[in-house]
Amino acid sequence: MNGLNKGIRKVEIALRWDPSPSGEPSTDLDLVAAPYPAGEAHGAPAYVVHFDSRSPDGTITLNRDSKDGQGFGYDEVMTLELDRLDQRYARVVVGVVIQQHQGRRTFSGVGNPGLRVREGYTVLAEDDFGGVLGATAATVAEFVRDGSGAWEFRPGVQGFEGDPADFTRAMGTSRRA
Repeated sequence: MNGLNKGIRKVEIALRWDPSPSGEPSTDLDLVAAPYPAGEAHGAPAYVVHFDSRSPDGTITLNRDSKDGQGFGYDEVMTLELDRLDQRYARVVVGVVIQQHQGRRTFSGVGNPGLRVREGYTVLAEDDFGGVLGATAATVAEFVRDGSGAWEFRPGVQGFEGDPADFTRAMGTSRRA
């Protein structure tokens, strides 16, 4: 990595939503992240970080996990320390999954969802999932190493409309431009 381009070093992905109305089943959204090896950047992930887990080396951590959206501000927060991630990884994809405990639920049935990606105090992206209302899950951020080894951020929310259990296998496929 040259000294002029440090790239993205440490990012925070934050997710918020409103609790379900009284008498309705709770809404549970989950942040997930998956690193991909350099030789297979669009194949199977090396591992997946989600609720109740973290990366083996501690570089990807779910700092806050909510099962119902109750709380102030952002309900789920994940930290990615890309500057510490092993050189063998060339790509990290982050997604959001809606748990389907009480029947099929899409982003259109989630109250006031929101996403923020930031590095330090700099907001890199924000979204309200308005472009993927019929989806049960979505990729929300992609980080890729450039030729110098620096990480670059590729924003964009892409919906997934299949079984959320299959999402972690599908989230690493090539993203639309």
